[in-house]
This record gives sequence, structure tokens and C-alpha cells, in this order.
Amino acid sequence: MSKNPLIGLTLDAEPAGGWSKLPWYALRQNYCDAIAIAGGLPVALPHEEGLAAAYLDRLDGLVVTGGAFDVDPGLYGGGPMHETVVLKEGRTGFELAVLRGAIARDMPVLGICGGQQLLAVALGGTLHQHIPDDVPGALEHEQPTPRDQPGHDVTVTPGTLLARIIGGTRMAVNTAHHQAVATPGSHGIVNAVAPDGVIEGIEAPGKTFCLGVQWHPEYAVDPADPDIFRAFIAAAVAYATTRQMVPA
Repeated sequence: MSKNPLIGLTLDAEPAGGWSKLPWYALRQNYCDAIAIAGGLPVALPHEEGLAAAYLDRLDGLVVTGGAFDVDPGLYGGGPMHETVVLKEGRTGFELAVLRGAIARDMPVLGICGGQQLLAVALGGTLHQHIPDDVPGALEHEQPTPRDQPGHDVTVTPGTLLARIIGGTRMAVNTAHHQAVATPGSHGIVNAVAPDGVIEGIEAPGKTFCLGVQWHPEYAVDPADPDIFRAFIAAAVAYATTRQMVPA
């Protein structure tokens, strides 16, 4: 395949005010840069839930990005909503629809930070609504230092897709989250943990490439972070090639 695979990235959404007098979308530039550098063609996905299938008909891979908001605990049986939880229901509704559709098609999926948490929910898993309340002795998972610096290390599970991608079992990562995956779901497994036991990565071993990481590899804090994007784009190329071979 000579063309760059088309990679959809989910957008954040903000109400009127600040940058615009009207509601607006946002996406950090380094998400797109990381995809382009790895060989993909990044495109942004507005939150039109009814168009999820139409988007997926055209895409070769999906990145579910992070943001300063949370997943509704009602989506995973999490009980009463913690006082720190902030929702963006329109965004989550769209992301869940497009994510579930991508998983069903075995399209390559990469979930980043909040995208990893939503991936866990899509795989039947659950979340910690607020790490300081749920994990005794937890690290500071909302680092005060810039995101282009490491916040802590993670241990990568041998034999997982993530371990094969990075060629090792340790990474330095940035950290900017108050929620975390509690269980990866019946269709997922844990591929990385922080020193305090907080889950930092998951994947679906029954899928070709279905990977979630709690950190932001688009900042390339660890030398292996770009390898995640390269492996994702390679999977998207393979997906696109296979799709083109299927008779109409």
C-alpha cells in the first residue's frame, strides 16, 4: 500500500467562551504530529454519533484521545458519582460508539489516557473514580511538572503486545490523571502497571491491535514512545490492505 493510512483522532469539546463565543472543538497538535511522523494521515472526528459507522467505513485506524473529563460511572456500574467527576456526555457518547464499532471490525485502536479508560469500559472493565480515595498509598498521578518530563516508571507485562512493541519491560511515562482502570474487562488484559499497582495500560489479545496506555506517548517522554505509534500505523496499513482486497 502506497498511501498513508487514514487515522481518525477524537476531538475534545468545550462550551462557548474562552477561545470562541460558540462551542468549539480542540485537539493538541502533537497528537497529529505523532501520527504523521509515524506515517499516518491524521483526521479529526467531530462528535456526530450517528455518523460513527460512516467514519469507520473510511478510516484505517482510530485514536481515542485524552482530556480533562471523566467517564460516567453509570456506564460501568461504578455506583454514585464521585464529587471530582466531570462529564462530557456528547463526547463520550460519540467516542464509545466509534470505539465499539472499530473493535467489532478489528480496526487498529489506540486509546490514550482517558481513551485508555474508555477502552477498558468498552471491553467490559471498570474504573477507579478517584485514585486517592481508591488506592491507599498511591503515587501522585497528576504530576506538577511539565508533560514532556517523566512522572514515574511503569513495568510492562512480558509477552504482551506492548512488550513486543517496546522490546522491554520498563518505560518512563508522564502522568496526568485522577482516574484509572480498576479491571480491564473480560476481553482485556493488563499490560503495564505503576509502582503503586495502578493499571497503566491494557490491551485486547483477541484483536490484531487494540491497545490502551494511561500516559501520553505523543510527548515522546520515553525513547520507546514513538514505537507505539509506528506499530499502530503498521497495523493500520495492514488493515487497509486487507480491506482493499475484500470484494465489494
